[in-house]
Amino acid sequence: MGPALAPIVRAPVVAVLASVMLACATTARAQLAAPRDGVFRATLGLGASLADGNTRSRHLALSADAVRATTLDRTTLAATAQYAHNDGTTTADRIRFGARQDRELGRELFGFGSLDLERNRFVNLSLRSQLAAGLGRHLLRTTTTSWDVFGGLAYTDERFRDPMVIGGALRERWAYVGLLLGEESAHRLSNSTLLRQRLTVVPNLREGGEFRANWDAGLAVAMNRSLSLNVGLSYAYNSEPGLGRKTTDTLLTTGLAIRLD
Repeated sequence: MGPALAPIVRAPVVAVLASVMLACATTARAQLAAPRDGVFRATLGLGASLADGNTRSRHLALSADAVRATTLDRTTLAATAQYAHNDGTTTADRIRFGARQDRELGRELFGFGSLDLERNRFVNLSLRSQLAAGLGRHLLRTTTTSWDVFGGLAYTDERFRDPMVIGGALRERWAYVGLLLGEESAHRLSNSTLLRQRLTVVPNLREGGEFRANWDAGLAVAMNRSLSLNVGLSYAYNSEPGLGRKTTDTLLTTGLAIRLD
């Protein structure tokens, strides 16, 4: 959570187009949720470009996710890796991994636990680890729309490539407990088109007034049983990004996703 994406945006357009937003359509008919049969269903995206001559550049983008659902629980795994090198300068170097387990507690309530890991060279982040747990509620579940809200506690441990000033001191590591507040929804616009969005906010309980926020949205159009065309928009905000770094980052992506199951 709280990723810094500006270096990717500054990379050539071909690198952005190579990034794939996944976890949308798995068949030619867009679905709000994975079938509850206990089977893992995965999607994978890969993009790369190579240029030599007047411009020398290398770009690589990898995305993968897997979902398993039953009538009582749901397991979600997701990972992304982005790297770009232009004319001798690295412009993107970032890896993210997330895992979440949901457990139904009734018709409307559910509990969840999650783990998020991130490394990002351009925000001086060697590793950010976040463990979270809490409760959520299904506000709306129809054949075309689902909408959930959730909240809980999160423990975040940040380790930096170079020491930076946080909380009035020069630190190589910063750990704190925060709240985790969020909402997410899915909307089936047609038989082959699905729109998803998710907002999370993590207020820092150790330093009042500090918080991180992420908003992610994705539109998927299924082309056949195995392929979908995806467009995604990500917006990240960090109230205390560190000296010389911006508080906001935005990334627009397009690409193809392939189903693996």
